Amino acid sequence: MQRLYDFIRRHPTGVDVFWAVFLLGLSGVSMVSGMYDAGREEIVAVPVALGLSTVVALRRRAPEKMLLLAILVGLVQLVFDIRPGIGDFAMLVITYTVATIGERWASRLALVCSLSAAALSQLRWEAEPGGSWAQVVFVTIIMTVPFVLAWVLGDSLRTRRAYFDQLEERAARLEREREAQSKVAVAAERARIARELHDVVAHNVSVMVVQADGAAYVMDAAPDQAKQALETISSTGRQALAEMRRLLGVLRTGDAPESGEYVPQPDVEQIEDLVAQVRQTGLTVDFKVEGTPRPLPSGVELTAYRVVQEALTNTRKHGGPDAGASVRLVYFDDGLGLLIEDDGRGAAHELYEDGGADGAGHGMIGMRERVGMVGGTLDAGPRPGGGFRISALLPLKPPG
Repeated sequence: MQRLYDFIRRHPTGVDVFWAVFLLGLSGVSMVSGMYDAGREEIVAVPVALGLSTVVALRRRAPEKMLLLAILVGLVQLVFDIRPGIGDFAMLVITYTVATIGERWASRLALVCSLSAAALSQLRWEAEPGGSWAQVVFVTIIMTVPFVLAWVLGDSLRTRRAYFDQLEERAARLEREREAQSKVAVAAERARIARELHDVVAHNVSVMVVQADGAAYVMDAAPDQAKQALETISSTGRQALAEMRRLLGVLRTGDAPESGEYVPQPDVEQIEDLVAQVRQTGLTVDFKVEGTPRPLPSGVELTAYRVVQEALTNTRKHGGPDAGASVRLVYFDDGLGLLIEDDGRGAAHELYEDGGADGAGHGMIGMRERVGMVGGTLDAGPRPGGGFRISALLPLKPPG
């Protein structure tokens, strides 16, 4: 049965042609059995039967045209006095078909014809000559009901199909939106991890390189200073490894972190330790805090730490020899202000103006993205008279 059902679904026109031939055969049997007298009625009845069979055969391929053909055949029956027969079942079929899959105008036309066909038939061929008007009305209603039911059933099926199509379209749209949101979330997470890795690697490796160069320079002349530089390299390397393990731990969602392997996320209180670490590399840094320190959102604290870290790293990279820097943290009522300045040579123009179009300005891009994520503003550029300045304002409340 399932194979037969699948075959019927794959070949709807073939099924309609089969029923059209079957209906034409029944009409032929009716004519042969003497339903029509020899003469004009029998001659006209043949094309009427062929027309009604064609309506059934092509009802799904051209429902609107078949409706018009059925109306034309009905008018021919009225004009040439061809009484309704078994072939007129095609009119019931086309009414249902047009109400289901036809155009709206065709569906309305089929409803009008369904309501008027029985009345016209009674006017042309009275069922019982001499009967009362009540009998005529009753027969008309009985003949109209099947057509109206066919139209109602077809229109209900059309509404149901439209509803299911709407549900499928909505499900497909929601699936596309879910995939788009997933891609955006993945891209944002990748960008966040890339910024974290850049900050960890750029800062700590820069400190290690500076300390290693200093240790190599004073190895023979001042062994104690070389030893201190090596200790700084060791502690900085451990800190970098700990922070990188923390980032990798975020990616390993199914792994349980080992005790002591990861470090807490940097915050504002650790900026002073960061400045002390930078001072050990030989860079003079003036650090001040203005206002009353208070707890801040974790995102704001991490952003402040990374901005200061990247700014001091850029000073070491681009400030040149004998450069000095100053770091100011200002607590406002509604936010945290950062001001990092140096008196060095300053960074190349494309690093802060063009957003690193040459591939070298990812640190500045990361700073701007971090500040933007917490709803803050950042301004970076050369200072009047030399050096470089980075100022940022981080609100205490997230945007929106």
